[in-house]
Amino acid sequence: MDKKRCRWAEGTFDEYIRYHDEEWGVPNHDDAIHFEFLVLESAQAGLSWSTILKRREGYRKAFANFEVHKVAAFDSKKINELVGNTDIIRNRAKIEAAVNNAKRFLEVQQEFGSFDKYIWGFVGHQVKIGRWEEKGSIPATTAESDLLAKDLKKRGFKFLGSTTIYAHMQAVGLINDHTIDCFRFKELT
Repeated sequence: MDKKRCRWAEGTFDEYIRYHDEEWGVPNHDDAIHFEFLVLESAQAGLSWSTILKRREGYRKAFANFEVHKVAAFDSKKINELVGNTDIIRNRAKIEAAVNNAKRFLEVQQEFGSFDKYIWGFVGHQVKIGRWEEKGSIPATTAESDLLAKDLKKRGFKFLGSTTIYAHMQAVGLINDHTIDCFRFKELT
């Protein structure tokens, strides 16, 4: 018998289903994964997540396997190279934002000891549980994502508005927004 999943993951391609089943909503405390998802989520702005997921390996190669120190050191020559890279979204503003955000990410790590400690503070260091019956009832933003996005903007981060940050919070498990009929809801609650 097939497992019941969140409707957004049903009938999609295998990699998308694996992402839903194995990654989305799993509480993460690894700064490298936080940085990877910040890059991917900011690249996704205005696009579908499947578009980004299909290019994830291209992003890993293009962005030094998401090693934040390396990305923070990217210069204009490297940015120009990335603008021509067909394995990623070739939007100069998003690429420049990723490099900028790497620098800001390092500043947050310096101030808080880790990005993880910083970001989890916005949910009181525990997973927020959504109890949604269907995808249409899941909000695009919350008070927590509004506060986090505002603080990130104040710190100089770019392309990380409240909707993008809420998607990040869902992806890395600060919020469990699997619908209550999804097999992952119970596993992660």
